[in-house]
Amino acid sequence: MTAPPTQTPAGLAEAPSPWTTVRGGLGDRVFKTIALLAGLTIVAALAGVFVFLAIKGASGFTKPAEVYGPHAASFAGYVGPLLVGTFTASIIALVIAVPLAFGIALVISHYAPRWVATPIAFVIDLLAAVPSVVYGLWGAFFLAQKLVPLHRWLHENLGPIPVVGALFGEPNPAGRSVLTAGIVLAIMILPIITAISREVFSRTPRLHEEAALALGATRWEMIRMTVFPYARSGMVSAVMLGLGRALGETMAVTMVLSVGFDLSWNIIATSSPTSIAANIALKYKERSPDLLNVLVATGLVLFLMTFLVNFAARWIVGRSERRMAR
Repeated sequence: MTAPPTQTPAGLAEAPSPWTTVRGGLGDRVFKTIALLAGLTIVAALAGVFVFLAIKGASGFTKPAEVYGPHAASFAGYVGPLLVGTFTASIIALVIAVPLAFGIALVISHYAPRWVATPIAFVIDLLAAVPSVVYGLWGAFFLAQKLVPLHRWLHENLGPIPVVGALFGEPNPAGRSVLTAGIVLAIMILPIITAISREVFSRTPRLHEEAALALGATRWEMIRMTVFPYARSGMVSAVMLGLGRALGETMAVTMVLSVGFDLSWNIIATSSPTSIAANIALKYKERSPDLLNVLVATGLVLFLMTFLVNFAARWIVGRSERRMAR
């Protein structure tokens, strides 16, 4: 069904254009096709990556013990410390970056005047443009040295505490530890979480905010009752995108960490476990055919881990939205 002819100022009927038709016309069909092809392309690319990793890395799960090196006798023993390092650095990054990102996003969207919020947003966005190798150099040769006193203080004051003290054992004298890597990752994922949260916060219906303020709510109560519920799914998505960046980061972690294969959860240790991505970058140059299969297998583990994390996040967001719809 097409739109009725329109009248020109001279009273003459103008033929309807196929691009100005109502829903179901040529323009909608073209856009739907392009959007569908774009979505299928992404799915096909992900499936292709998975198939390649599965085929190339399948034999890496059952290699002889000597292929895994002196620190492991099986694939599980090889990838275990790498998972520990990957998760530990990523969790530290989230603990530091998420509160800061949400706070900065709220300041930009609801607290600061425009002449202050605009430069802050610009500077935060610029952090995303800095190459990861620059963060790695800064973390390895500047930040690590500055964190040595903090490592010693944590070891002396928190190390004797049962259970918690396991995180703060003998510190690395150079400061190059999982904690340092986590702080660098936190700075790297801060722009991603901040930018998405800022956009979501700013899209909260203005009438909802004004209604809460009219009922006597303070600024914080208004944000807690109207902004956070409306932006919950976006906030979760922002955190998951930041986590994905932290899990897959290579160069910065490679340059900051002193590489080791240790299942200890000590975050300031002398020999800290590296991450999967950093280990692949370090070992790829000296690879043998068997070691290459092992590295691809670890890449498959990282791929599946990232996929499961994002799948869980989408499930949580969907469940939250369904609950709010009730």
